[in-house]
Amino acid sequence: MTHFDWLHHLIARLLPVAMAVLLAACGAALIEAGLAIGERWLGLRRLERAGDPALVERLARRRIERCDLLARVPPMLGLMATIIPLGPGLAALGQGDPAQLASAVTVAFDATVLGLIAGIAGLWIGRLRRRWYEELLERMEAAA
Repeated sequence: MTHFDWLHHLIARLLPVAMAVLLAACGAALIEAGLAIGERWLGLRRLERAGDPALVERLARRRIERCDLLARVPPMLGLMATIIPLGPGLAALGQGDPAQLASAVTVAFDATVLGLIAGIAGLWIGRLRRRWYEELLERMEAAA
């Protein structure tokens, strides 16, 4: 035992938290996709009829920032949750237990996929929203 064992145990406890946050981020991505669909077909028209560019800018900034966070944070958490189980898995391999390494690699790949799913969704929705709001503001400026 080394004097850094406490650190290893602390980091190992982060894995379930990271996986839970990744699952929540995938759920948030689904919610954002649903909101974006409603926004595209109903919300933007209502905003255009309201004729308040300042309101449109505030809403756009808030909604795009949410997507930007979704695009950036889950992939980083996915990477963290990928690396955490690999340490013990490689140590187990060194002790002749390839089954534990296989289990660790499976968890690592699952974490990577979850992080990428949420991140890709956030990036895609954010890009669409950015374009939609820019086009809306251009139309509102042209009408003014």
